[in-house]
Amino acid sequence: MAKRVSVDRWLFTVTMLLVFLGLVMVFSASAVMARERFGSPYAFLSKQLIWAVAGLVAMVVTMQLDYKRYKHPALVFSFMGVTTLMLISVFFLDRSHNTHRWIHAGGFSFQPSELAKPVLILFLAYFLESRSKTMDDVRNTLLPAAAPVLVFLGLIVAQPDLGTAIACAGIAACILYVAGMRMRYFGYAFAASLLPLYFLIFHVKFRRDRIFAFLNPYADRQKAGFHIIQSLIAVGTGGVTGTGLMEGKQKLFYLPEPHTDFIFAVTAEELGLVGAMFVVVLFTIFLWRGMRASWRTEDLFGRYLAVGITSMVVLQALINISVVLGMMPTKGIPLPLVSYGGSSLFVTLACIGVLLNITKQAE
Repeated sequence: MAKRVSVDRWLFTVTMLLVFLGLVMVFSASAVMARERFGSPYAFLSKQLIWAVAGLVAMVVTMQLDYKRYKHPALVFSFMGVTTLMLISVFFLDRSHNTHRWIHAGGFSFQPSELAKPVLILFLAYFLESRSKTMDDVRNTLLPAAAPVLVFLGLIVAQPDLGTAIACAGIAACILYVAGMRMRYFGYAFAASLLPLYFLIFHVKFRRDRIFAFLNPYADRQKAGFHIIQSLIAVGTGGVTGTGLMEGKQKLFYLPEPHTDFIFAVTAEELGLVGAMFVVVLFTIFLWRGMRASWRTEDLFGRYLAVGITSMVVLQALINISVVLGMMPTKGIPLPLVSYGGSSLFVTLACIGVLLNITKQAE
């Protein structure tokens, strides 16, 4: 079969639709809040638009670059080193929202943990490409592959950001599974993680409260359960067709973070079941086309990159939507391409450009 002469149009179209929908919903969810805080309803939209344009430019650039150029040890380990330094440097900067997650520069801010996701994908794709036949070798394959992942997870958890760390672990697991790691090793890893997770969740008050709120949000309506209750009210209010764009009520100082973590709730309220299902269908198509690209790519490096990027987008979408619907405890995971957040949007679009280049070269 001849190689494609253009990128996957389905994947490109889905990406553009999600970015456009995100800009619309960020404005709808943040306009009133932005006017109260900054005197302009366009405060959040303008920043998101700048990042969207920058991200689309990055996507076009990476879409044109041969993805095999990233398969160079100097590049891979330089990215690893820079990302590690950035993850460490945030601990020496001012705290923001009681966390050490941000690097601020002028009027903009950047989350190094967002960069950690694609860097882990790049490292694992590079490292595992030549070891597909030695995935049972614990000393020479599995431990060297797991070590950088564990370092990144430890630094991200310490920020603290357990949700992003879990997302990174899920992405790594997807790549390792496709690379041929046996299920028993996943079982060992899961068993080894139980004790640390127990202490990270049940010995940290705000995480413990989130677990109890997830189990019974109405036991503490005004505090721990407030997020989930308001989110479910927003989703239920939307009905089938929604209250109409800009007409939602829960975003008016009831729903916390309506333009970031809970933007899907605003979408469900204003666009109804139809709009919510449209978003779900877009991410389902993204999963289909991304995995299709990985299946059709004979180059293992490209296959692992495609799996990693696809899982990065889809896993975060699954977590975010599950939280909004009360199916998971509250986590600070954005809805990719839709939620407000410049670093997430920029990095995601740049990565999708790499995925589009892989689709261009897939058989």
